[in-house]
Amino acid sequence: MHDLVELEAELSRLKQEHRDLDMAIEALEQIITGDQLQVQRLKKRKLSLKDRIMQIEDQITPDIIA
Repeated sequence: MHDLVELEAELSRLKQEHRDLDMAIEALEQIITGDQLQVQRLKKRKLSLKDRIMQIEDQITPDIIA
């Protein structure tokens, strides 16, 4: 039960960071002289977060054998 609470807390934190990165990427892309390297790094981090979020959601949600 304790592990589930920890996973849910981490999931919530990762989802918030994912949303924050999304906003940061959008802001950088709207700046004409935006740093494209920084945008690429943020997008890579965002993708990494999405993968981790999916892993945690899979751990939280039990597999249903049909």
